[in-house]
Amino acid sequence: MGKLLEPSQNIERSIMKKYRKELWNPFIKAVKNYELVQENDKIAVCISGGKDSMLMAKLMQLLQRYGDVPFELTFLVMDPGYNEKNRKKIEENAKILNVPITVFETNIFDVANSVDKSPCYLCARMRRGYLYSRAKELGCNKIALGHHFDDVIETTLIGMFYASQLKAMIPKLHSTNFEGMELIRPMYCIHEEDIISWMNYNGLEFIQCACRFTENYTLNNNEGGMSKRQEIKMLIRQLKKDNPLIDKSIFNSIHAVSLDTMPGYKTHGKTYSFLDNYYNNERSEEQL
Repeated sequence: MGKLLEPSQNIERSIMKKYRKELWNPFIKAVKNYELVQENDKIAVCISGGKDSMLMAKLMQLLQRYGDVPFELTFLVMDPGYNEKNRKKIEENAKILNVPITVFETNIFDVANSVDKSPCYLCARMRRGYLYSRAKELGCNKIALGHHFDDVIETTLIGMFYASQLKAMIPKLHSTNFEGMELIRPMYCIHEEDIISWMNYNGLEFIQCACRFTENYTLNNNEGGMSKRQEIKMLIRQLKKDNPLIDKSIFNSIHAVSLDTMPGYKTHGKTYSFLDNYYNNERSEEQL
């Protein structure tokens, strides 16, 4: 009779064996192709308590254990004002996954819910700032976030449809406000449907967004319409019925941008516009 494995060992085995193609391989692909982890890095793995960040924690833990490059990890949980049930759920899941978390409290939910305009944007900005700050205090040079393949393509389309810009979610980003700090997204190539499949296979339950805005939205049976991200999710799902590879096409398109064909683009905070050049040329010709 074989040795009885701990729950965390079964979860790790599922990542390395059953879901190797869907989870481990694309994780390693992102880490290597985008050069996300270097020797002697100290990385703060930022855990919100959802399925994505919890899986990322296990992936990074396994990479540290089996990878060739030595680096350090801190598993950082920021409590923005969770209710008692959600806070307890995060702590329980961390024990199940055998992830040694470091928790610190903030009042982000209170601040974000006190404004009428763009509470989600404010919440996201504040979360990022707090995570950078605490990670730097702990001696880390990087923070890792659990954004996945679907987040990448959805963010691209949200920018196009609702912000009038072509802007992608990149796999690593140097912070402009915290010197020496870098943000990495090691789940960049992993599909959300595979994360959900892994979660269900292991009988795991994770918290959702857990903010009061989302809780009220759910309690009111989604009255007032769905979020823009949900709209985009549904659109992509509908388009995939006719073109099953459309999500991959969107993803590949942000890796093959031709600036020569763009009438306007931005770099280092400065916007270059075809129309600006056109009108400048017109004025020059008139003066001549």
